[in-house]
Amino acid sequence: MASHKKPRIKFSALRRFLAVVLITLLGVFLLIFLLRTNSISSSVSGPEDEEEVSEGSKLDVNMSHYRQILNLPKQNKLSIRLEKLNQLPPRNIDLYPNLAGDHIPIVLYVHNRPQYLQVVVQSLSQVVGISETLLIVSHDGYFEEMNKIVEGINFCQVKQIFSPYSPHVFANSFPGISPTDCKDKDDPRKKHCEGNPDQYGNHRSPKIVSLKHHWWWMMNTVWDGLEETRGHSGHILFIEEDHFIFPNAYRSLRLLTALKPKKCPDCYAVNLAPCDVSSRGEGWETLIAERMGNVGYAFNHSVWRKIHRKATEFCSFDEYNWDITMWATVFPSFGRPVYTLRGPRTSAVHFGKCGLHQGQGERGACIDNGLVKVDIEDIDKVVNIKPEWGVHMHKKQPGYQAGFKGWGGWGDKRDRELCLGFAYMYHLHDYPSPSATS
Repeated sequence: MASHKKPRIKFSALRRFLAVVLITLLGVFLLIFLLRTNSISSSVSGPEDEEEVSEGSKLDVNMSHYRQILNLPKQNKLSIRLEKLNQLPPRNIDLYPNLAGDHIPIVLYVHNRPQYLQVVVQSLSQVVGISETLLIVSHDGYFEEMNKIVEGINFCQVKQIFSPYSPHVFANSFPGISPTDCKDKDDPRKKHCEGNPDQYGNHRSPKIVSLKHHWWWMMNTVWDGLEETRGHSGHILFIEEDHFIFPNAYRSLRLLTALKPKKCPDCYAVNLAPCDVSSRGEGWETLIAERMGNVGYAFNHSVWRKIHRKATEFCSFDEYNWDITMWATVFPSFGRPVYTLRGPRTSAVHFGKCGLHQGQGERGACIDNGLVKVDIEDIDKVVNIKPEWGVHMHKKQPGYQAGFKGWGGWGDKRDRELCLGFAYMYHLHDYPSPSATS
């Protein structure tokens, strides 16, 4: 009997050992999964993040060095944590391990309109070819509801980046609201407050200037900072949280970028939609060349370099809207009209009533139900552009032109210097004197 019991005892022990190993491995995999899915939410906490920290807790010596040179604002805990999150790799690599070799990255820049973001994400999920590319979501600060929506994306690789110098991140200091800031039309000499008024006598509003700051920080970071895109020489598509994207958008974008060198060699960009946001297109059997619009626009690295060389003009123009700044001062400085190429039918539409500065959770916030009814016909689900078509050029169009002096909101010297600092975060050797923006 003893000779038969011994092997059974060994076999029973082996089974128990294997069971323990299996349970341990399952626990490890579960822990990794939970850490991954909650990496962003758990990395950002609440009001205690507003406390300032010493220089020794910065990300690393190099970042501390460029902050000093560029005179960037002293960071608080939340700002530093957001900067760390920007270094995380894209999510969903396990689901989509290989991007197409000629993919066009898509950058979705968002603020704090979750009801709109839900609509955009849903529309993107239906875009043909979306799984072939990388979606980068650029946040103007950190808002938990916005972050949760993005964390739920599972139809492509997605990378989140957060503007660490957003006014929304700094509750009690510049670039947010500082206790010593001048307000409205305060006289700095009488009020003993800080700030430079714009051309209309108004002092800065952090919620307003954040629009231009975020766009400029995002452009510099995507083109010159992110490991995933800084070596990308081709086109990158930029969309916003209130742009509904049609199913044929990505395939149409690919075709337009391929046709542009031959069909419109003088075009700087391609667009998914007309520059007139109320238009759904002409419906003609021809390509359209017109002034560059701000809905679903894409350009390549060469065009970005031309834009970047105009950093001083961009940062010193007294206008809080990035697009009007481009139309009124940057594009005219190129020396010739800035045309974009698009199809005769739109592949993206602008929707919504809430402005970018009218976010959630504050008194007077703009809120609507976010319900959007966009009629998508069968022709909008497939590429409806023909390579053999010619090009019709709209030469004279209304809109902001050279000579427009701006709507103001951008007169504070600190905003101009911060803007210029963003331009040279990744080009310290080219950094000019801050006095150039004053």
